[in-house]
Amino acid sequence: MSADLQWAIIRKSSSFIVKSLGTTLSREPNNISGKNSFKANGLVNKHVVGIKPADKGVVLTTKSKGHLTSTTLSRGGRRTIKTIRAATAGSHYRPDLTDSAIRKASAIIRSQKNKSAAKRRSRKHKN
Repeated sequence: MSADLQWAIIRKSSSFIVKSLGTTLSREPNNISGKNSFKANGLVNKHVVGIKPADKGVVLTTKSKGHLTSTTLSRGGRRTIKTIRAATAGSHYRPDLTDSAIRKASAIIRSQKNKSAAKRRSRKHKN
């Protein structure tokens, strides 16, 4: 079945649709931006990019030849962003979703940082 036909069927009747304040959003897996649109849909497109949190780092999901491939990226923020950029824009896989994927990965990495580190206290100088 073609992607256009699938989108016509699930566009208005998907179980993942969330309507709030006049905006239609979607919670389906591998939908980077959360918008209910053909371009961002993770179910009907032939090429899919998905980002989700892992224990440490993020999981990058791509679809190739009908199979989903997941890769855990946990070696630092800059390296993760470089890998995502190379996987999406560098290989011309889905350059339109590169910025959204990087933003989502950055937000996940930022939320995983340890915020309970003790504050450094300055010592009083002896006179």
